[in-house]
Amino acid sequence: MTNPFVEHCEDRSGLLPPPFPDPHPDAQLRLKALSARVRHDLEIMVYPKDEWVIPRTRPDGEHVYDVVIVGGGQCGLTTAFALRRERVGNVLVLDQAPKGKEGPWVTYSRMWTLRSPKHLTGPDLGIPSLAPRSWFEAVYGEEGWEMLDKWPRHVWQHYLDWYREVLDLPVWNDACVTKFDLDGAQVAVTLADGRRVFARKVVLATGLEGMGGWYVPPIVKSLPKSRWTLCTDDVDSLEWRGQRVALLGAGATGWDRAADLLELGAKAVTIYMRRKHVLSSNPFRYLEKAGYLRHFQSMSDEDKWRWITEVLKFGQPPTQDGVDRCAAFPNFVLHPGATWAAVKDTPNGVEVTGSDGSVETFDHLFIGCGFSIDAHNREELRPFADNILTWEDVLPPEASQKDPWLKTYPYLSSDLRFQEKTPGKTPILKDIFCFNYGTLVSNAHSGASLSGILYGIGPLIHGITYALWVEDEPTHYAATQNWTEIDTDPAVLANRMWKPSVAAGMADADAGASTRKP
Repeated sequence: MTNPFVEHCEDRSGLLPPPFPDPHPDAQLRLKALSARVRHDLEIMVYPKDEWVIPRTRPDGEHVYDVVIVGGGQCGLTTAFALRRERVGNVLVLDQAPKGKEGPWVTYSRMWTLRSPKHLTGPDLGIPSLAPRSWFEAVYGEEGWEMLDKWPRHVWQHYLDWYREVLDLPVWNDACVTKFDLDGAQVAVTLADGRRVFARKVVLATGLEGMGGWYVPPIVKSLPKSRWTLCTDDVDSLEWRGQRVALLGAGATGWDRAADLLELGAKAVTIYMRRKHVLSSNPFRYLEKAGYLRHFQSMSDEDKWRWITEVLKFGQPPTQDGVDRCAAFPNFVLHPGATWAAVKDTPNGVEVTGSDGSVETFDHLFIGCGFSIDAHNREELRPFADNILTWEDVLPPEASQKDPWLKTYPYLSSDLRFQEKTPGKTPILKDIFCFNYGTLVSNAHSGASLSGILYGIGPLIHGITYALWVEDEPTHYAATQNWTEIDTDPAVLANRMWKPSVAAGMADADAGASTRKP
């Protein structure tokens, strides 16, 4: 079988990846049977059955979608499925990537496995046959499930591919959204190739960078682009075989990219990290509790801010796999307690001066500093970014200044809609729902995570369907008033109806009988 941990035909050095089972001999038949079971289970659960949203068309007759979902990864697909279960089927999913390459799993991600526990759920929306474990056991067998520790990222993508196929979800690939306009009563969604589609509501299921972009320090931007690369760029680490590489940032993505570079032949790799020690404790593991995940959004603004700032202050450690993979190489160096104070392009490479005064020269730099939340950095949101309400706008100045990275997050409504700073200035915002990383402060978990799917999908779907219902309610009310469809036919009672003359005669007869003497 193809090893799900290896992407290149070249041999990798370093640690061996964890063991992984072979597919079950009858994997194809088992998967076919599981797909049939999914369809049967969904048929059983179809109630109410009728689609209820009133169809709309443009004045020129062009189709109007009830919902357009931007992003066809795990969150976008689950949103489409959840809407279908609420009998909202006039939906379109748009993704800029080719089919099968949505999200990070088989593009820029370099980790061996997901860091989530293997028994994760979410996309299935409570349908057991659609759960990740059901798919895995169909393909790799029950023994394979017992053998599995965590999901290899490629295998997770295979599950999502099957999920999309078995549910027959409407996805357009190679469809990059560049602009939103309010055109009459609908949102006009413009694609990079010039096509336009129209929607009553829009969902942004655009992942980690969906509310901003990956952060690049200004000093790095001064270098020729050939000298630096984002850790999240979809590039082949083989390009830097035999070269000296420095990475800025010690998050999980940085460690995974460093390991990939080392395994594929980089001469030397150094990670610069701001902290003096590698994080070891992960508070997010403790907070994987239904109470926190479900009820955070109902807390006060003050309590939300208190929680989020405290949790994120601790940070999230790299995965053990990422650390072990790097530590296996003698040509790996961790440089703690130092950022980059200056960088200089020289004939011998890029000279990096650390904030601790150290000076070293490298052939190439990788940047893994995370991302900034700023709608101005998103082409499709830029025209109305100035009027998107943020947490900085609702918090006391002394509170928001304590964490300048968090204050730019959008201040979302309880159903994950954008809100306006100046009401009425940008009415398009009431029709756009945020289900990407921008939900973090308002909802505790992001729309880019599996826990975000499990606990964020409910408020999102409620908000979308309620908005559609309110707009359509007058039509439904009128239809109810004029409803004439026969449900019960009273014709069989034609000879059983009470008649005054017969009833009166019977009453007189009864009265006479009661007064007659024996």
